[in-house]
Amino acid sequence: MKAKNDRLETLRMIISSREMGNQEELLAALREEGFVVTQATLSRDLKQLKVAKAATMRGNYVYVLPNVTMYKRVSTPAQIKEMMQVPGFLSIHFSGNMGVIKTRPGYASSIAYNIDASNIPYILGTIAGDDTIFIVVKEGIHQKDVVGALSSVMPEMAKASI
Repeated sequence: MKAKNDRLETLRMIISSREMGNQEELLAALREEGFVVTQATLSRDLKQLKVAKAATMRGNYVYVLPNVTMYKRVSTPAQIKEMMQVPGFLSIHFSGNMGVIKTRPGYASSIAYNIDASNIPYILGTIAGDDTIFIVVKEGIHQKDVVGALSSVMPEMAKASI
């Protein structure tokens, strides 16, 4: 299962850092990163990630991650393996019972999914964009308790300063 998760994460990073217009290009990019898969496996992965195609400013169609109409790409893409060494979480800030989590581009949806799936009792729900997650916290819950609970989902959260 770890290999599949690594492959899906690599696929997310490829799509967020390069303009890929067809599955052959994606298969070649995955091969460069050490993942040799069939077209059928790639199709299943794209479906699982809810990847879509969107028009670029030049009129080409490229793969994009969900919840992003005009997908913003990383301007100077690094090697995928290097990008994967850095966690997706960047920061968290609160205002009352609302929180905003900043992530690296393309990470917000998957992190929000993990938060929702964790059923943290302090959090009522999330809304995710490309690099931002909005969370609603139950009334009366301390921010440190929320950060502590989120640390189980994102270990890098433990280092967050509120």
